[in-house]
Amino acid sequence: MAENPMPQNAMPQNVMPLWEVFIRSRTGMAHRHAGSVHAPDAEMALQAARDTYTRRGEGLSLWVVPSAAIIASDPADKAEFFEPTAEKIYRHPTFYEIPPEVGHM
Repeated sequence: MAENPMPQNAMPQNVMPLWEVFIRSRTGMAHRHAGSVHAPDAEMALQAARDTYTRRGEGLSLWVVPSAAIIASDPADKAEFFEPTAEKIYRHPTFYEIPPEVGHM
């Protein structure tokens, strides 16, 4: 068997970095994840995102972020990661009284 000359965590030279694309469709709206593009740098990623995800003029603003820069929590750690919020009852809407003139929310 031939030995693999490349370490497992090394990226091959011909593979371009992956960028995550976020689009804001209207003023006042939040950016939403639209997908991913491969590009050698941020400027090219922005152009590729524009060409790929806003062909019908649905975007007002684009963000591109290197996928390697995104850090996420593990769903398996949900209990310990989000548990401290249960101790802060003032964050729950039941803590406040709603005036009768507001009606049903």
